[in-house]
Amino acid sequence: MSDSFSPLASRVRPNNLSEFVGQEELVGPKSWLASVIKNDHLPSLIFWGPPGSGKTTLALIIAKETKASFVQLSAVESGIKDLRIILDQARENRRLGTKTILFIDEIHRWNKAQQDALLPQVENGTISLIGATTENPSFSVNGALLSRAKVLVLKTLNDKEIIKILEQALTKDNSGKEKADKINKEALKIVTSLSGGDARRALNILEDLISFATGNKKITEDLIKKIALRPMLSHDRTGDDRYDLISALHKTMRGGDANAAIYYLARLLEAGEDPLYVARRMIRFASEDIGIANNSALLLANAVYDTCQRIGLPECKVNLAHAAVYLAKSPKSIVAYFGYMKAAEMVSKKGALPVPLHIRNAPTKLMKSLGYGEGYKYTPVDGKSELDYLPEEIKDEKFI
Repeated sequence: MSDSFSPLASRVRPNNLSEFVGQEELVGPKSWLASVIKNDHLPSLIFWGPPGSGKTTLALIIAKETKASFVQLSAVESGIKDLRIILDQARENRRLGTKTILFIDEIHRWNKAQQDALLPQVENGTISLIGATTENPSFSVNGALLSRAKVLVLKTLNDKEIIKILEQALTKDNSGKEKADKINKEALKIVTSLSGGDARRALNILEDLISFATGNKKITEDLIKKIALRPMLSHDRTGDDRYDLISALHKTMRGGDANAAIYYLARLLEAGEDPLYVARRMIRFASEDIGIANNSALLLANAVYDTCQRIGLPECKVNLAHAAVYLAKSPKSIVAYFGYMKAAEMVSKKGALPVPLHIRNAPTKLMKSLGYGEGYKYTPVDGKSELDYLPEEIKDEKFI
């Protein structure tokens, strides 16, 4: 429940699905979610999406539109003790014929034991779970619990949707109505560009502007940027976003698109990524994707890593940009990479096959008497050898 002391984002939350902006595929009039809410037959759900995409708002709309008892927990602030109290009440509710919906925000922060405690009650229908997470539930939610819930993926809101949310806030909130004429369309566009698709951040910036817009004070682009400090770049060094971006950088360099490679590099670095992590990935790329097509790529990648260690940020950004463009534009060869993969597969399949005697080292008389090194040719002097170098069992295999 919000009041005049609550943040703007809380005061202007939509009360029903018709007011909800974005996620049309999930919440539209003909959507599955709209149908189960209307019929009050809600199963356990996991809302997975970036910050400010509407996960908590959707859960609260369900709370208002369902006949079930709705309980909310924050995984950051709660534990098993809190859960037990809620489950005791849920059992009593069930005895009286009322279903209980338990909403756990940031469910990925609960450990395995905490999540396991939910399993029996979800399975027997004592509660319906709604979990909200910014992390991939495949890795952050127990498999057993995940199998008992339907995962709904929320997308980052686009600019048009963020602007609509801001416009609604100005007409819905009393303080916004009074100052809407000072916060024009252009101002809303700038706020949107700084929000990174996060509705909560956009509304927080708007609230700061509403507080500032008194008397004859003008809302300028410089003021908005000063209030917002910098665009919101969602980035968690342990989360999916990081690996999506590094994957994009790798694949654009592989595809030869230096333009896109520079963009994804900037996304990583401007969001605070460790330059040495990016440089390490470039070293790997130099051998995995470029390989023998351009041996200088590995030299450059290593040089850039060393440079990043010596001079650090922000200076090393241009060195990484230099490497990204060079690696993207280099010819590619996967001979070494796939050759190793095939050889490793053979090792796994065949085990430790004996090395042919003629290429074994023979530092002692005994080893020589056993045939070690016998018949070996020193090819730089003796010319090409017709000897087999692979173990007898796989002597005809080709890895490259």
